[in-house]
Amino acid sequence: MIRKLIYGTKCLLGREAPGRNLSVLDDDVFIASYPKSGNTWTRFLVANLIYPQEPVTFLNIEKIIPDPDLQSRNFLKHCPRPRVMKIHHPFDPRYKRVVCIVRDPRDVAVSQYHFQIKRAVLQPGHPIEDFVKRFVAGGTSPYGSWGQNVGSWLIARYNGPGFVLLRYEDLIENAVEGLAQIARLLNLEPDRHRLEKAVEFSSADRMRALEKLQADQWASTKETRIDLPFVRGAKAGEWKSTLSPDAVAQIEQEWGSLMRALGYKIETAGGEAKPSVLDLMEFPSP
Repeated sequence: MIRKLIYGTKCLLGREAPGRNLSVLDDDVFIASYPKSGNTWTRFLVANLIYPQEPVTFLNIEKIIPDPDLQSRNFLKHCPRPRVMKIHHPFDPRYKRVVCIVRDPRDVAVSQYHFQIKRAVLQPGHPIEDFVKRFVAGGTSPYGSWGQNVGSWLIARYNGPGFVLLRYEDLIENAVEGLAQIARLLNLEPDRHRLEKAVEFSSADRMRALEKLQADQWASTKETRIDLPFVRGAKAGEWKSTLSPDAVAQIEQEWGSLMRALGYKIETAGGEAKPSVLDLMEFPSP
């Protein structure tokens, strides 16, 4: 009862985080991704692109590119337009302009596993095979499974107006080109010098240095283990040395069609087991 009263009071004052109940504006831009797919890095890239004169840090990123699941309705209402926001939500038809970041689900599983140890949700040494089972079933995130979440965006929006699909792996290879695509969605001139500076200011090394100074103050890390980093390897393919063949097969068997459609190579025979409508869609070659 008391919780309901507190929540009701927050709603009346505009202090609650709206989440999916956000009042969406026509010019809003959303950076959408499944958790641990490179959203934080992308936010730094975009923030450094939009505000080249303002140092972007873990202390101000939540205000520059806010999360409707965390910031209050009043805060979001007064953000400068066009608002650029970070989300992990699956497809929502109200979101007209979207940058969708996708990452190899085998690496997403590894990254989520380490982050849950950092958050003390899992204990060190917890069998990663057990975690992968829950990951595939959608039990490690409130945003559905990787396939449900990513698939919802691709089926509904791919090749449509106002939608940019970027693979995390391609951003690592050529962040300037990926950021140029985002700039065009934001109606910004993709000036080469400005793009390169934004990439430089968002490097993994710089983010690690900022994390050492600010991890105890940033919402995503302040109550987590300080001995384990949030910004880890920032690379692709870690799953190859971390996941067992059985764990890889579980992921590939569940989402092989979607992974192939996105250009991810299937390593096990099990990954060919579930054809889907995605096999009929044409996605860009990596």
